[in-house]
Amino acid sequence: MKKVKRFYILLTVIIGLIFLLIGRLAQIQLISTESFSKENINLIEASVKQRTQEMTIDDGRGKFISRNGAPLTYDTNNRLVLFPFLKKMDWPVKKVAEIVDIPSFELISELGNGNKPVVIEKELTSSQMEQINNLKYPGIFAVPLQQKNSSPLAYQLIGVIRQNEKLIQQKYEEELKKGELSIHTPIGITGLQASFDRFLFPEQESKLLYHVDRFGGPLFGIDVKYTGAANPFYPVNIKTTIDENIQQMAQDVVEKHKLKRGGVVLLDVETNELLALVSKPDINESNPYDEARGIENRMLVPQIPGSIFKTVTAAAAIEEGADIYNRWFDCDLNVRKKELDEDKKMGQLTFEDSFARSCNFTFGTLANEIIKKDPAFLEAYAEKLGLLGPVGWSGDVFHFENFRQLKEEKQGVVWKTKSKRRDWREVSQTAIGQRDVRVTPLAVANMMATIARGGDRFTVRAVDQIQYKNGASLYNFRQQEDKGEKIKPYTAIQLQKLLREVVTHQEGTGRRFQTLPYEVAGKSGTADVIQKKEGEWLVNKWFAGYFPASSPKYALVVVDLSTESVQSAANSVFYDIVQELYTIDQTQK
Repeated sequence: MKKVKRFYILLTVIIGLIFLLIGRLAQIQLISTESFSKENINLIEASVKQRTQEMTIDDGRGKFISRNGAPLTYDTNNRLVLFPFLKKMDWPVKKVAEIVDIPSFELISELGNGNKPVVIEKELTSSQMEQINNLKYPGIFAVPLQQKNSSPLAYQLIGVIRQNEKLIQQKYEEELKKGELSIHTPIGITGLQASFDRFLFPEQESKLLYHVDRFGGPLFGIDVKYTGAANPFYPVNIKTTIDENIQQMAQDVVEKHKLKRGGVVLLDVETNELLALVSKPDINESNPYDEARGIENRMLVPQIPGSIFKTVTAAAAIEEGADIYNRWFDCDLNVRKKELDEDKKMGQLTFEDSFARSCNFTFGTLANEIIKKDPAFLEAYAEKLGLLGPVGWSGDVFHFENFRQLKEEKQGVVWKTKSKRRDWREVSQTAIGQRDVRVTPLAVANMMATIARGGDRFTVRAVDQIQYKNGASLYNFRQQEDKGEKIKPYTAIQLQKLLREVVTHQEGTGRRFQTLPYEVAGKSGTADVIQKKEGEWLVNKWFAGYFPASSPKYALVVVDLSTESVQSAANSVFYDIVQELYTIDQTQK
């Protein structure tokens, strides 16, 4: 009796397990075929992928192009693609080799023993592509292939795309629910890629597909197929204001002079458009989140400006009617009113000479005189000169309120606490760009462009237009006046004279630039950052200015961060970029 009972229990368990197995199979085969498990796996797609080999020609994401329409991060090259199943077939290798002018043994060698499509790196002409495709042989294709540029232009500005499950869930919860995006869709994590991410979502990838049997050979009757986006409007192109030739030149100059930490900002004075931006160190491709290797665009991050900030103090002194004319300043003293070392003494200097030679005592003295009249004068004039920011273009774009082109740009600061305004030592140090003062290199370039235009302020544009795939305009970013108070035209004229004298003065800190073909107006800056030992500091070394001085076209900032002053590349980079721009302009006339 007990044996019979045990038999029925065992039989019941077996039948239950069979039903569970049938239920699981039904779930897999019939019920959850398109959304299996917590991961929402599409089983139909997965099964097809097991028998499909593919090659992506274009990832379908929107692209960034220069002001002239040139691609900035990707190149499209005409390439020969060979599929691995050709190894098992008698394919016309000699004919293909003859068309592309490559020895046949090299083509066979390239196929090797792999199981993925092979790209032959030689660029093909339009005629060669046509001849290859006219063969109409399975597994042999000539296609325009999108390939990432090994040295992308303005990479720090354009930014990085990566798969990031946590970030995509935070930003695009609704899109994920609707199936518009996958958890594995690469998204912009830095730069313009992040700012314009919603406009750049991929449409359909362009691919070459072929189906294989379990041995990797082609399924007979099924040729290699092309799949691609049929929409003539998407994906979009983001047309930046970057000039690809000037950007490449700036990158080359920075590399030539081995500027390791810092960078370059170049603006068009008339339009306030960004023509070039270089930030060092480079992004670590294998780990873009590595802060030590460039995830941060340092041209958008506040840095200690040093004597660059004397431009602000000078503007306040001029506009507020300070006693600056027919007066001498004792430049044998430092900003703390103590006597300088003999080799650093400058003697009695006028206001103009003090600016040209960068005498700290003069500007510390003037700041303490003016602050008695208005404790907020330094912030006020820094703002009037477009220095505090953020200065990048912002506004409403479609249903995106307060859209910012440069969303990673940080604001500058003059004082961390207002109480410091009452300490004459703090005031003196602040007036020469030390203590709490932090400004971005982009904002410094904006200040120089503002002065060059006579005080008119505009936001900085890095993107000019969002274009449909066919080149038609989807949205134009118009030149935008930066609202707020401006310096007076008279003040701008006086600042222009001071900045020019930095270069023309026989002992000016910018006298090296007298030999350039363009007349330069500008200001140097050396800011103490980290003290290595008594009397030795790591410094931020700057030169910022505009040119040609008589008819300003460019505003340029170069900064070498946390460097030893005697080894700084800042002036050499500035010099060479001005020289190269002159050459470029002459060839375009």
